[in-house]
Formats: sequence, C-alpha cells, structure tokens
Amino acid sequence: MENTAPGERRPALLLQMKGITKRFPGVTALDRVDFELYPQEICGLIGENGAGKSTLIRILAGIFPADEGEILLDSRPVRISSVQDSLALGISAIHQELNLAGNLDIASNILLGREPAVTPLRLVQHRRLMEQAGEVARTVGITAALTTSVERLSPGQQQLVEIAKALSMSARILVLDEPTSSLSPREAATLFSLMRRLREQGVSMIYISHRLAEVEEICGRAVVLRDGRRVGELDRGRMRRDDMVRLMVGRDISRFFPDAGKTRGQPALEVHNLRPPGCLGQFNFSVNEGEILGVAGLVGAGRTELARCLFGIEPVRADSGEILISGRPVEIGSPLDAIRHGMGMVPEDRKYLGVILGMALKENVSLPKFCYSGRRMLDSRAEAELAERQVHALDIRTPSISQNVEFLSGGNQQKVALAKWLALEPRILILDEPTRGIDVGSKSEVYNLIRRLADSGVAVIMISSEMEEILGLADRALVLHEGRQKGILSHDEMTEESIMRLATGGTE
Repeated sequence: MENTAPGERRPALLLQMKGITKRFPGVTALDRVDFELYPQEICGLIGENGAGKSTLIRILAGIFPADEGEILLDSRPVRISSVQDSLALGISAIHQELNLAGNLDIASNILLGREPAVTPLRLVQHRRLMEQAGEVARTVGITAALTTSVERLSPGQQQLVEIAKALSMSARILVLDEPTSSLSPREAATLFSLMRRLREQGVSMIYISHRLAEVEEICGRAVVLRDGRRVGELDRGRMRRDDMVRLMVGRDISRFFPDAGKTRGQPALEVHNLRPPGCLGQFNFSVNEGEILGVAGLVGAGRTELARCLFGIEPVRADSGEILISGRPVEIGSPLDAIRHGMGMVPEDRKYLGVILGMALKENVSLPKFCYSGRRMLDSRAEAELAERQVHALDIRTPSISQNVEFLSGGNQQKVALAKWLALEPRILILDEPTRGIDVGSKSEVYNLIRRLADSGVAVIMISSEMEEILGLADRALVLHEGRQKGILSHDEMTEESIMRLATGGTE
C-alpha cells in the first residue's frame, strides 16, 4: 500500500498486534506494543538493538508466545503458539541468518519438507518437484539452474531462494529482517524490485533494517520502537533520516562522525608487493600511527582476504611480498605471530568468529590476553578486573560481567568483540565491517571509539561496505576491485564518485 492521500480512507487492517508484552528474567522486552500492517504495504520496523524488534517478530512467527496482548488477522483474533501456526496463517519470517540447507539444490530448498511424493514409500517425484519449484522460482527471478547447490549461490541469490520458499507456502505476510546486510548494491536493488512486484501481487511486508536510507526508499510507513515501547510512526512524507534517528535514540545525533584525527606519526605497517591468497594483484600501501585507513570495494573485491592475510589466518608464501612493522620486516605465519607483533583483528562475523556467544562477557574479554600470555593458571580476580575496566571504557551495557554474550544486544556484542582485542593494547588494529548489524546509536559510539583509538596512536585498518563510514571516518581510502588494488585516495580526494569509480574498475 503506497502512502494514502490526505483525506483518503485507509483499507481495513490486515494484521494487528495489540498490547503485546513480553518479559524475560530481569527485563521487560516489550511493554504494551501495538503494531499494524495494511494490505499491500511495506512497513518498516526500526529501532536500536535491544528496542524489541526481534522479540516482536519472534512472537508473530510463533517462536515464543507473548505474555499479554492479542493478534488479529483480517480483524479476527488468531492464536499463534508455534512456527507451524504462523506459517498456516500465511506469515513467513526470513531472518538475517538464512535458514537454508546448503548441501541441497535450489528446488529441494524451496519445497523442503513438502516435496511431492508417492505413497506409501514417500519417494520424491523429481519431475513434479522441479515443476512446482520452477514456477515459484520464476516468480522471484531466480535464474540459476534449479539443480544448483544453494551453497554455491551468492548471498543475494540465497535471499531469493528464501523468499521463494516463503511464497511456495502461500505467504501473505513476509517479514524481512536485515535482508541486505550481506548483499551488494546490485543485489539489494534486485531485492527491492522484487519486493515492489510482490506488493503489487498482494503480499504485505514488514521490513527491518538499520540502513535508514533503505527504509526511506522502500517503505511507505515506519513504526519506531525504543526500549521495548512503541514511540512513534512516520509516514512517507516525514520519513527522513534525522526524524528516524531522533525517535530511535531519543536524542539528536548532530555529530554522527567524530572530528578528523590529530597529526599522524610514523608508518606502523607497510606492505610491499603483497599478494594475498585469493587475490589477483599485488598490494602496496602503508598505515601510519594514529591513522584510520579505510578499505573500500564491492563484494568480492578482496577486502576480507587482505585482512586475513595481514593477520596470518591465510599467510602468504615467502616470495609473495613483504610486511614491515615499525620499519622492520616481519614474518606473519599465524594469528599468534600477528598478536606478538602488536596486531589485533575484529572479524566481520562477530557471532561465529568475533565472540563466543555461550561464554560470559568476562571470559570473552580475557580470552586473547590470558591465552597468549603463557600463563598456565587463570587468575580469576585479574580476569574480573580486566572485564570491569573494559565494560567501563567501552560503555558496554550489561547487568553483569558474568552475563553470557548471547543475551547482549548486537551493539554490545560488537563492543565485546572490540574489548577483547583492546585488552592486548594493540598498535595495529584491523576492523572488518565493525558496525555491521548494529543500530544507529551504537554505530555513533563505535565511531567515536575508533577515533579515540587512532588519536591514542593506534594504526587502524577499517574495512567497510558502507560508503558513509569510509567518507565520514577514514583519513585515507584504499580501494580494491576484483582482487586488485586500484588506488589510494587522500581525505581531500575521497568522494562517493571517486571511490565508486575505482571500486568498479576505473582509474584515479
């Protein structure tokens, strides 16, 4: 449903969630929240991490029940006590971590658990499987062969398979949770085009994203949550970034990015003729003490491969270039070598590589420091003191340093991933997508933290797919294209146009 003209009556509601309350031990995640969705509408659901978005959606998806409130579909009360109940009502949630079987092909994933079979042996009728899956695959624009294994698809293509699976179950309401977090700009544009087509075909969507420009582009309306409460609604005419941010965080973030850094020191890291595994060209660049070097490029450009090479996760051969730290050649054959040379790295995937979700905050923070200290016995008092210092320094919001990291918000999980490496007091810090999946308020805090680190003399290499981060925070930008270094831009040379020209294969 596009924006309703002034004086025009809106159609009857498709979905109403009224007075939804959910409590967990020690916290009220949702406090009498109302949410509504109209037919053929794309409605944004926005808020900081911990605002209650995921809890609300999980109640709608039947993952767990609400403590209070009711849900109405087509103005009739419905009971959703399981995922099966939600699917039967035509509600399908596509979560940020896609629920696909990578070893199966596209067709099998689309109809997983609902394959056409012959009784009584339940043998799958392969021809009918391909026919039924092919029909819905064409609807969403899947062009790959249906026999292709899902693990071989790009993130954007996998997203289309998830949507096809939902539509094959006659979904009337699609919930899309951070669907573009791992997509290229081209894949995101393809997704938006599909969403508009689905809306015209009668599908309504709830769109959750921390990328506010996307919410402004694709949504006709946005509902804002803060601290478990509904704090406002913005229609398309008022859906501007500043208005969204003000409602989300309860304050203005007038200076989203900190001021530029101080005078920089000597080169902390120098790279000469380095050819990382998986990359096609040689790399030549340096990072100075107190400098933030942004690394930009499209998906597949080789940014993460470069970071993994520098940190010794995928070491280079002896004849594949040279790395100097503080002017001295070094050999980095493992992460332990990198740590010994004063390096730290916060990886892109914090949930699987950055933190250990099932361990306490204090254990996560102390892990690198005590593991690489050579001590045989853990000093529990020292561990607690270290964790308390890092919680205070990074303003990590947690009820206790003994809290498991899985129960913290995304922004606080990211701070824990930073804290564990900052405890080692690195001289060189590699940050791979440091703000992926965290809210706008937490992003501002992380940006200020990164700038403070640089001002203290740390050399920072920041990989980011968000153009505004590179432009707003980096002192210089190293731009990659298809595994090759295309250029290095000074702060004065950095514009969206100049970075994209290099990132798409152009020249300086």
